[in-house]
Amino acid sequence: MSIWESKLDEVSKPVLSVSSLSAYYGELRAIYDVSIELQRGDVLAIIGANGAGKSTLLKSLTGLMTQGSSTRIRGSIEFNGHRIDKSGPDQIVEAGLALVPEGRRLFSRMTVEDNLLAGAYLARCRPTIDTKLEEIYMLFPRLRERKNQIVSQMSGGEQQMVSIGRALISSPTLIAFDELSLGLSPMMVDEIYKNLHRIIAGGTTSIIVEQDLKRALSASNRFCVMLEGSIVLEGKSNEVSLEEITAAYFGTTV
Repeated sequence: MSIWESKLDEVSKPVLSVSSLSAYYGELRAIYDVSIELQRGDVLAIIGANGAGKSTLLKSLTGLMTQGSSTRIRGSIEFNGHRIDKSGPDQIVEAGLALVPEGRRLFSRMTVEDNLLAGAYLARCRPTIDTKLEEIYMLFPRLRERKNQIVSQMSGGEQQMVSIGRALISSPTLIAFDELSLGLSPMMVDEIYKNLHRIIAGGTTSIIVEQDLKRALSASNRFCVMLEGSIVLEGKSNEVSLEEITAAYFGTTV
């Protein structure tokens, strides 16, 4: 194999490959045999109503379902060619998969900049901290202006910017966004999604979990609809009608 064939093979390999994934809270099965494959640069929208299993899927991908005594997963998760379904969250972040969690989960008594730096705790992040901070401040100029402000004194939309920046500072290969627009004003959602498009344009493979169908589809090149823990419809975002997607969302027929 030539060096060019080797590079082509590396590019063509999936960034993320999920096979027959199930997730459990005690005896309750929340996800049923979910399989997903993402190529480098893909943007996947995971759509579904509350309780469909979207957030549980992200928790499974990021190691959060293997931490408690009552939660567990079954199946295979490969990230950049390596199994991560037995790995902890710190190992998964180290591998290059970052999460912007639902509800933001910031350190409320710390400043904006300290919260951002909390995402750069890995040894591999330290040499590029200053560069990454500058990139985040260019993406979100409001954060530069308020870098010394306590995050609990900021609006929900501003806190969401901090949460996104905290994930970006680790230079992830894949970034997962969980309910970006939840609880935000329409104006702030517009601003968040404008910056999301800039992040995606940079080539970062992304997963967007969202209840807002139109926004999620406009930002993605692929989608899947989850209903009661299973994927009931998937495809390319520009090849399936909104009517079909909406019907799958509600579990009805067109």
